[in-house]
Amino acid sequence: MRAMTLRHLMLAGLLLLLPWGATAASPDPQMNRQMNRQMICDLVAEAAGSGNAETTSVWPGGTANIRLRPAPSNWRFALIELANSNAVPLMQIRALPPCHVTEARRLVRDGGGSPTDIEILGPDLASVTARQAVNPPVPPLDAGDGTALLAHIDTGVNYLLPEIASHLATDGDGQLLGYDFWDDDARPFDTDPRRNVFFPMHHGTTTFSLLAREAGGIPIAIYRFPADDLCRFKALINHMAGLSVRVVSLSMGSSDRDEWACFEEAARQQPHMLFIVSAGNDGRDIDQMPVYPAALPLDNLVTVTSSDDFGRLGRGSNSGGQSVDFMVPAERVEVIDHSGARADTGGTSYAAPRLAALAARYLAATPDADTPAILSFLKRRARPASDVALKFGWIPDPSDNFGF
Repeated sequence: MRAMTLRHLMLAGLLLLLPWGATAASPDPQMNRQMNRQMICDLVAEAAGSGNAETTSVWPGGTANIRLRPAPSNWRFALIELANSNAVPLMQIRALPPCHVTEARRLVRDGGGSPTDIEILGPDLASVTARQAVNPPVPPLDAGDGTALLAHIDTGVNYLLPEIASHLATDGDGQLLGYDFWDDDARPFDTDPRRNVFFPMHHGTTTFSLLAREAGGIPIAIYRFPADDLCRFKALINHMAGLSVRVVSLSMGSSDRDEWACFEEAARQQPHMLFIVSAGNDGRDIDQMPVYPAALPLDNLVTVTSSDDFGRLGRGSNSGGQSVDFMVPAERVEVIDHSGARADTGGTSYAAPRLAALAARYLAATPDADTPAILSFLKRRARPASDVALKFGWIPDPSDNFGF
């Protein structure tokens, strides 16, 4: 998936305060008792005196990893990460010489040890200046009919934002339709901590916002994908089948086909369900160097890449005369990011929701259409694309309802 624009990444890093008076759990009490600013300064001084760019030290609550940049003898930046005795991350601190704390983040966990919030601390490492929700409860939603024609699979969505919540599919009690197959709970909140648990990435809210804007008011079921065990895609796809999902937007992938074997098997067993996936942003021909699930040979899977408004392949967007079916404009689209701010971004991650929204609108207007009929409609909307290897062609305006 293509990285967001610099402006978008900056906006996505804005803090999300706790919703409607929610009460956070407590930080690790051992850290509260035994960690203070002077201890951090002592750890940094010890690391600088070691002559190593990275050191691991012991503090009363566990271990501390200290990284100094650019060099120990003349360092200009220190990154300190504290973990407890079980190597569970507790806090990350950033400091300038000699020991000027510029930012500190502390994880708050529930009774089961799962992160609930990230506290942003002041330079004294005690005062909490802001709090970022990680896994908040879903707010009250309007009641729905308990089914969903359209589903979105990504890193989750920020359902605390009113402009997002209004597009969520629900049951008769107002319960959100979808699931978090990463954390295995009913809170598919948008967060991806794999690179840095203290600075999680957010992707799903932006792709969802585009899907919702172009879906014509169709309620959407949301799923947080099972990053730790992709074979749980079997359970995810079965869950969607139980909601009568017909169109799925999926903006993710990797080069390892084995990772997607369970997805392929489960998707093949649901021929009535159309998966619309992003081609990827590696700047390559995926006929020759495949990306999955985009290159999987499934009759109910459509792969889409990104173009500019003139039909030229987007910078870094993948192509492939056999593996990439369609191209739609998605190089500069407005989205709502995780903080609720509007931003511009682009890439094949945003081409997939545009095409999925078109397919869903067609299906809503033609409810008897099966998967081959939806594919035939999309082919009719496509035109030849010059100088781009595509199986079917370019759809210049997927937001137009021409043809139904």
